[in-house]
Amino acid sequence: MTSVPFFRPEIDDGDIAAVVEVLRSGWLTTGPRAKEFEAAFARYVGAAHTVSVNSCTAALHLALAALGLKRGQAVLVPTLTFAATAEVITYFDARPVFVDVEPETLCMDPAAVESALGRASDVVGAIPMHYGGQMASMPCLARRLRAAGCFVVEDAAHALPAAVCDPDTGRWVRVGALADVACFSFYANKTITTGEGGMAATADPALAQTIRTLSLHGMSHDAWGRFRAGGSWDYAITAAGFKYNMTDLAAALGLRQLARADRFRSRRAAIALRYTAELDDLEEVETPREQADRRHAWHLYPIRLHLDRLTIDRDEFIRMLAARGIGTSVHWRPLHMQPYYADRYGYRAEEFPVAYREWQRLVSLPIFPGMSDADVERVIAAVRATAQQARKRRFAGTNEVRPAQARLRSRGGRHLRPGAEPVARRGRTGRPLQRTRADPLSPGARRAPGQAVRHPEVPHDEDQLGSGPPHHQRGRSTGHARRPRAASLEARRAAPARQCPAR
Repeated sequence: MTSVPFFRPEIDDGDIAAVVEVLRSGWLTTGPRAKEFEAAFARYVGAAHTVSVNSCTAALHLALAALGLKRGQAVLVPTLTFAATAEVITYFDARPVFVDVEPETLCMDPAAVESALGRASDVVGAIPMHYGGQMASMPCLARRLRAAGCFVVEDAAHALPAAVCDPDTGRWVRVGALADVACFSFYANKTITTGEGGMAATADPALAQTIRTLSLHGMSHDAWGRFRAGGSWDYAITAAGFKYNMTDLAAALGLRQLARADRFRSRRAAIALRYTAELDDLEEVETPREQADRRHAWHLYPIRLHLDRLTIDRDEFIRMLAARGIGTSVHWRPLHMQPYYADRYGYRAEEFPVAYREWQRLVSLPIFPGMSDADVERVIAAVRATAQQARKRRFAGTNEVRPAQARLRSRGGRHLRPGAEPVARRGRTGRPLQRTRADPLSPGARRAPGQAVRHPEVPHDEDQLGSGPPHHQRGRSTGHARRPRAASLEARRAAPARQCPAR
């Protein structure tokens, strides 16, 4: 049987040649390729400063260290996230405070953040995580957190590239633009890969320097600076740091991958569109949606099962897909349900009802740039066949089992009653499945480091994101005093939203 893995990295001969060139250069660790990769990535995401490290976990850890997180303080984290988002908080003997997620995006819920800020007085920051590649409601979250004096670190492991529209200004905001530090991942299944790797991006030069120093034992000079021509062997240890630096081997691969990032993202989007078109009519499956005010990176394509319409649970659905040669995964069991956090903090499974409900029906399908059209069709066929095999066939309002032959299918898979005519395929909201929009992340929409987000259809406002970098004392952000205090969440929801620009 032909199988489709859950993911496969896209590595070409040019990638291999770039790594071999570094091997032959005689300099393998942090050096000129790492510096070049940092500069190229900063241009790509529009960041003023970037520091390459060996994982996104390292970037998150260093961000919290640079921001001054202290023992006994608390940081808000969505419960539906990877282990790293919360574990780095515990490195400081600080406390992760979990909050629930929005049912539509599975990202940190602003209403849950509002509630948590009202209950806990020791919260000094938050780490929103962009689930699957679709950004959290960063404009709303950032304003509320700044008003509470909190720092913001974006876990952007899934979100390269991504954007969200600010409903108050009608302007597009790119990933990382509203954070003190944004942390990216280059793990093997991400949009671009260095095998293992990560990047910290910030507008604050002081934060960037602290992160860089801490990433290599707290040393004042790295090996490249000491041993290249004209360098000095001497260095000063200015802090107790870590061994988190990225090698030139990894950076050489990252440079090659970054040059194809837009193409990789476009292919993922095309696969997502095809999945949605062919699976959206299944009564047993709910397909993911790109919100109208978001630009999705499509790192994941997580379907949600309607378990009440199936004779099996999620795990059996996965086993049946595996038997048909399709690799899948689940993202994730909520962290408050993991033994470490449940035992240490006394969380109950039902304490965060949205995350608890949704994770039980999540199945992530394969989505990676190297998938062929035939691979995509195999996944679609396997999902449809599994759903059909496990379907509860009942007439509406009765307990009578509905004969399978009474459910006729057109070529596109739409359910038809005898004599019914096919109709144009539309989404559950009645909108056509395919939309045409300008791309806020196109090369023409990119910004120079330190500039506010620009969009070709919207006049530019230099004060849109505030002026000057944030400054930090005792784990709290104090550099955003010029920002007006956010209105209450209820008032913001009641107010009419400004129209986001077409994309």
